[in-house]
This record gives sequence, C-alpha cells and structure tokens, in this order.
Amino acid sequence: MADDVVARVLARAGRTLHDGVTIHSAYDGDQIDLEERTSLRRVANLSTELQDVTEVEYRQLRLERVVLVGLWGSGTVTDAENSLAELAALAETAGSVVLDGMLQRRQKPDPGTYLGSGKAVELAAVVASSGADTVVVDGELAPSQRRALEDIVKVKVVDRTALILDIFAQHAKSREGKVQVELAQLEYLLPRLRGWGESMSRQAGGQVGGAAAGMGSRGPGETKMELDRRKIRNRMAKLRREIAAMEPSRATKRSSRKRHAIPSVAIAGYTNAGKSSLLNRLTGAGVLVENALFATLDPTVRRAQTEDGRVYTLADTVGFVRSLPHQLVEAFRSTLEEVADADLLLHVVDASHPNPEGQISAVRHVLADIPGAMDVPEVIVLNKVDVADPEVVARLRSREIHSIVVSAHTGEGIDELQALIADQLPRPGVQVEVVIPYHRGDLISRVHGEGDIEAEEHTPEGTALRARVGEGLASELRAAAALG
Repeated sequence: MADDVVARVLARAGRTLHDGVTIHSAYDGDQIDLEERTSLRRVANLSTELQDVTEVEYRQLRLERVVLVGLWGSGTVTDAENSLAELAALAETAGSVVLDGMLQRRQKPDPGTYLGSGKAVELAAVVASSGADTVVVDGELAPSQRRALEDIVKVKVVDRTALILDIFAQHAKSREGKVQVELAQLEYLLPRLRGWGESMSRQAGGQVGGAAAGMGSRGPGETKMELDRRKIRNRMAKLRREIAAMEPSRATKRSSRKRHAIPSVAIAGYTNAGKSSLLNRLTGAGVLVENALFATLDPTVRRAQTEDGRVYTLADTVGFVRSLPHQLVEAFRSTLEEVADADLLLHVVDASHPNPEGQISAVRHVLADIPGAMDVPEVIVLNKVDVADPEVVARLRSREIHSIVVSAHTGEGIDELQALIADQLPRPGVQVEVVIPYHRGDLISRVHGEGDIEAEEHTPEGTALRARVGEGLASELRAAAALG
C-alpha cells in the first residue's frame, strides 16, 4: 500500500504545481519580479557541495536530484499521499528534481535512524540505483538521526524544516525578510554543528591563567565548535536587535493608519492558495504571482476603496504550511502581527486542493501562536472555484459559516467579496454637522476617504457637512469650523 502511494505521488512529480505553469490575469501587472525570480533558479546538474562556512561542517543546500522519504502513521492513505505530494512540491520549488520516494508504515520515528535500520539500508540501495545526491525527509530530524542516516545512505540528508528554510532564503528580497530568514536559519543550524572535537582547541588550558587555578583547571580550553557556537549566538543577538529596530517603523505605519481611522484587512492563508492574485484583483497592486510555494515572503500593504468611497488597506502576508518551522514563526512574528492588528481577516483557501480542511487547520494553528490574531473577525475565501470540485466547495461552505466563493483568476465572486468587505469593516462612530471653510479642502478630502457622508452642500461660508467620522477627524473638523 505504501508503494502505491509513492507511485501515485511520483507520477505527479514534475507537475506537482499544475505543470509548473503560472497563469496571470490582467490585474497582475507586468510581473517584473517574476523574471528576476526565474533568472535566479538553480542550474541543474551542479555538484552537491559541503562548504566550510563557519569553519565547521555546514551543509549548504544545493538540491538537485532527490529521493523523498516519509512515515505513514495513524492517518489515512490520502493523508500520507497529500503529505508526500506537498514534500515533492517543496523540493521542486527549491529547484530540485524528484527521482524516487519511500514511504514506511510506522507509528512513530525510530530514535536512531528515523526509519529503522532495515529501511535505512533499503533507502541506501534506492539512492545508489537512482543516482540521487540528496535525501529529503518529511519531518524534522534530530541531529543524531540525520548523522546516522547519512552514515548509511552516503549522501546528504535534509529534513523538511531545512528545505522550507532554504526556499525562504531563496525568495526573501527586503532587508527585513532577509534578516528574519537568516535568524531562523542560524537557530536551526546551532544545535546541528559538527566539529572535530578537542584537538581543535583554540585556547590553551592548563596553567596559562596562573598556577593558582590549580587542580581540575587543565582542560583543553574553548574548542573550535564552542567558538563557532559563540559566533553564531552573537550573530543571532545582532539579528534580533536589527529586527527589533525595524519594528518601530512598522508600528508607526500601523498607528498612522489607526490615527487616520483607516480600517485594515489582512490576507492570510496556506502557501499557493492565491493570496497575491486576490490582492492584485482587489487593488491592482501587480505584486509577484507565481505558481510555487512561498512565492510571497515580504508583506505588501496597498490602499483599496469600498463602493461607497471608504478607504481601507489590504495586507498580503507570508503563506503558511503544515508544520511551519517554529524558527520561522518566531522570526516572522513582527510581520505576522499585521494580521493581529487588522479589522478583518480574509483567510484564503485553495478550494481545488486535495485537502482544503487540512490547510484551514494548519493556518489556524499558526494564527493561534500570534497574540490577538484569533480575535480578528475571519472570513473564509474559497479561491480557485473555477477549477474546484463543486461537491468539495459545497462541503466547505457547510462547514464554514462565514465563507464566500471566488476565483481571483476569472473574477467570479469578486464583486460579492468587495461588498462583504465593505459590510464587515468598522464604520466611523462620531456624528458631525459642520461648515468647513473652502481653504480646508484637505479635511473635506479626508472625510470622503475615511468617513460616511450623509449630506454635503456648498454654501457661501464653506462646505456644509453631515457625516460620521472617526474621533480624531471629528475634533479637527470642529476646530476648523470654529475658526471659520
């Protein structure tokens, strides 16, 4: 049965992401970033390298020809197939070619080699016969498990966490995104350093510090690996300070929007669910759209407008995935706080995916780790309905009460979504009835953008307004009216 699952997944390998074709709409703009992204793809058939970066053995990810390995635990055969198919999609997004796969029916991983000694030997034979240079494991390996497995299969072994981190490193473009990814990579690397023991001691032990040190002090001093660990910890501390220094800028932008009473809508969801396509459809932002996992890492905030003229912001966030590495959740916490500060959350779901319920659960699991995110009103946006099974869509709509059906590609349901956003956004709460002098047209413009105008009339003294606005703007309007 496990072999049948692998065979079905491998039959789709190479076209895991719908033949790798990205179909754009007129709302996606020129997609200049896509050309740059494609030009940076890894070249096939380069040799795998072990590169000495921190003066210890560090495995640089140069994924090319890979064999997938997974465990089939207590779930169904469909769960096992979906998990291995997602791993294949991740590997292909990282620039590798999937050659073969192995799935073991096992309740929990072997503490020694993850698979068990017999299955590990079988894996070594598969690797040798296929000519693979990397094994990708669908789980997180302990350092000892990875070393033991590498000793048996004789090629590099990469776990799911390292694979996702590598994709993030490829795709990060902004300074904040690069710093966040580097911090996550170092947190992952720190317990996995491999040194050469006490023979590489950098500091003399013994009585260099003085004879008074006495018995028991004559150790080897600081070993090479300890020194490298200290360097990495220092680098991580520096990166955390940089991320903390960037947070005030993001917080200032958020507070500015709140001060001007501009409502915010956050778009979140599983990776490759169509979040960026939806943002482009709603705002014409022209952000990068690619049929690949984790195409968007850097958050995009764009202004949009309801049918009745109210201005709001739309924020596109990084996509989530099942078992998203906790290092990434921590590193991207400042970015994900855009969700917690929103007035409305559009949770985008790929309705054509084999397991959309699993995607919804995975996203909510990550959101639960962000303080305040679960308190934001949520609307499930079932995307890609133009290619989804109608029965699946009906099932999802029956499970999720606050849901709407759309297609960012064809435009189906977009008008209904815009109406829903307008209805769900908070409305200004202060009623004002004032006459604003004509030289304060800036205030009139803000009322049009931020408030609900009930009546507007041009008089000899100025513009007579009856409207509902935010508290801050109401104060400014009353002050301008009083000054005349």
